[in-house]
Amino acid sequence: MRRHELSDGEWSIIEPLLPRKSRGVKRVDDRRVINGILWRFRTGSSWRDVPERYGPRTTLLQPVLPMARIRRLGPASGRSVKGL
Repeated sequence: MRRHELSDGEWSIIEPLLPRKSRGVKRVDDRRVINGILWRFRTGSSWRDVPERYGPRTTLLQPVLPMARIRRLGPASGRSVKGL
């Protein structure tokens, strides 16, 4: 486990909350995507600097963009993701 990644204990709490894998298009590794998102927010780096091991930037942005559009995340909202 790397410094900015979920521990097995944290993942065991989050995993049951995620949608089950469905037929059709193969799902990405949810844990890898979440770790990439956490890496970005915990380091304060830009999305283009997220290491490739977390997957394509476009994949990492998919769950974040809808929240950003309604201003649930980001400095303007006054909320912090540092505690994640």
